[in-house]
Amino acid sequence: MRREFKLPDVGEGLTEAEIVRWHVKAGDDVKVNQIVVEIETAKSIVELPIPWDGVVAALMADEGTTVEVGLPIIAVDTGGDGDDGGQARALADDMVPKPPAEGAVEPGAHGSPAPKEERQAVLVGYGVKTGATKRRPRKQPPSAAAPVANPDRVGVDGPPPPVAAAPAPAAQAPAGPRALAKPPVRKLAKDLGVNLASVAGTGPQGSITREDVRAAAQAAPVAAAPQPRREREERVPIKGVRRMTAQAMVASAFTAPHVTEFLQVDVTRTMEAVRRLRDLPEFAEVKVSPLLLVAKAVITAAGRHPLINSSWDEAAQEIVVKHYVNLGIAAATPRGLVVPNVKGADALSLPELAAQLGGLTETARAGRTQPAEMAGGTITITNVGVFGVDAGTPILNPGEAAILAFGQVRDMPWVVDGELAVRKVTTLALSFDHRIVDGELGSLFLRDVGAMLEDPLRMLAWS
Repeated sequence: MRREFKLPDVGEGLTEAEIVRWHVKAGDDVKVNQIVVEIETAKSIVELPIPWDGVVAALMADEGTTVEVGLPIIAVDTGGDGDDGGQARALADDMVPKPPAEGAVEPGAHGSPAPKEERQAVLVGYGVKTGATKRRPRKQPPSAAAPVANPDRVGVDGPPPPVAAAPAPAAQAPAGPRALAKPPVRKLAKDLGVNLASVAGTGPQGSITREDVRAAAQAAPVAAAPQPRREREERVPIKGVRRMTAQAMVASAFTAPHVTEFLQVDVTRTMEAVRRLRDLPEFAEVKVSPLLLVAKAVITAAGRHPLINSSWDEAAQEIVVKHYVNLGIAAATPRGLVVPNVKGADALSLPELAAQLGGLTETARAGRTQPAEMAGGTITITNVGVFGVDAGTPILNPGEAAILAFGQVRDMPWVVDGELAVRKVTTLALSFDHRIVDGELGSLFLRDVGAMLEDPLRMLAWS
């Protein structure tokens, strides 16, 4: 029996996802819960397991394409009798909601027997939300917007005289829903000059495939091949993590009144402490960097000034003070900026915090950060120093009251005990929500973080 696995809603309320990488190919044997594909949602990369044993019959979506929730992405031959309609389709439909589509046919139509009371187990973590999937409104092709002289005589009366009409195609498809095709297929059709409205799709649910477009191009009259043109500009689609980050940053910038304060700090003793910690056996298996002590200082200062570790509840008109610290670390990845957080960072020992920070950043750079790891943050650190930058004005992570930027550590002239010396110096920049944090509280918090980095022993006294 051939079964089609449809793209599920992985519990984020998403309506689409991009196919990043297939782990299998047609003809491969697969087992239940074997990871077969990686998809990129608006928040993270998610690995999807297959719910059946069998042989891969076909991969129904190419890598790099965006697929809407509910559309089939892989077909598996599970053995036994049966076809691709009826029961197999009903079993696959149990996995995910079917997206609304014009002219959709219910399972069991065209003579297919109605499925029996048999249900397929929903994959762990995939919340089935019936009817939650919505298609984005599609833009009509330019020809659909052309005015006609008489609405009752469409196809008889032409456009008004002042409008220069393009030559009519040899066969014009009747008005109806837009042709179902993936973005790469639409681009291919545009390059080959094929009108998708006149192409009969042979793919899943009547979708148009690359082969359909090529066949239509070969059947059409031969036209002069367009000359290749060197583009001076490149357009990069805004999607996935980059789109989510952009939306969140715009919302934060125009919702919370930002204030940023700066403080230069002599961190010579902190750098010495980092070197000494690296030699201790408790830190033999973890990475020790200045960020570890910056994180500890932020956690300690948040305990001394709890209002800095809070959020603004607009609906309830309340300030929610968090008596725990979920410490966010902004990480730059090839997919964009992500901010995973260490849950309960205030309850961790220094070696445990070092291990959590190391694992968190490695996971983020590998693109494996899961949505749960980015939710629930209370205060954030962004380490701009790794890029050779002294300072900046960071934007608040949505739902948080403060974010600290840690600049590069470099040798600078500094006055020590009335004499000029060369010291290790960094710049701290604290942005905060002025609805919650006033200038005094922000200054006290920033001063405490700086004091602990000047003399790490203060962390012991204040913890």
